[in-house]
Amino acid sequence: MQLRFLYLLCCFPVICYAQDQTLSSEKATNIHKVITTFRYYTGDMDKMADVISFPLRRQYPVPAIKDEAAFRQRFSEVFDSTLITMIAQSDVSQWTEMGWRGIMLGNGVIWMDGWDGKITAVNYESDYEKALRQELIARDKDSLHQSLQHFERPVYKIRTRHYLVRIDELSEHIYRYASWKIPAAASSEPDLVLSNGTWEFEGTGGNHVIIFVNGAFTYKIYRNIIGVEDAPDITLEVEKDGQRIMTEGGTLILE
Repeated sequence: MQLRFLYLLCCFPVICYAQDQTLSSEKATNIHKVITTFRYYTGDMDKMADVISFPLRRQYPVPAIKDEAAFRQRFSEVFDSTLITMIAQSDVSQWTEMGWRGIMLGNGVIWMDGWDGKITAVNYESDYEKALRQELIARDKDSLHQSLQHFERPVYKIRTRHYLVRIDELSEHIYRYASWKIPAAASSEPDLVLSNGTWEFEGTGGNHVIIFVNGAFTYKIYRNIIGVEDAPDITLEVEKDGQRIMTEGGTLILE
């Protein structure tokens, strides 16, 4: 079973984790390799790609960097001079092992796998990515039914067997649920809209559930970040008077 951890500081509240106090010589060597790669960066994409684990996810709705070919094209979008300098001028002592979650630089701006020495997450937005994300959000709003065009940021677009669902953040920590019966499109009026969703973490691995209550009905969106290999990205669960009446696994739509 392969587990992967991705922690986005820009999306989620800060969680304090217990940390390991010492690094093995192998992990310290891997950290030093990453630092050295950035310190002596000359434009050689082969060396840079060698310390990156793909896909490298970006803040939604900016698409992930799927592979080395995409990385070559988009390297400067993520790794601007500020981030390169931050990594290059870091010291091994500034990298902290967080158990099975990996090793982080500072407060988590960079995460790496200590065993293979590859960067698994970049929780930093360059000016380019900030502008791109706002442009993509504007396009997303234009594609929706007019009743749904007011929100701060999209959180998830989900497709289950029978439903198209999207979760948006209307303002800080205020979430909205909208759904359509497939094959309806998001440009049409939604069948159901719920507001005032609450976000609850499950454990320390990033798994969470967003809960919406509508009278006797409760709608739960489970995000399965850490789990067994064949677990769905998302689980949609509906309860009536506390009794589960529907469960459907879903996939994230990442245009």
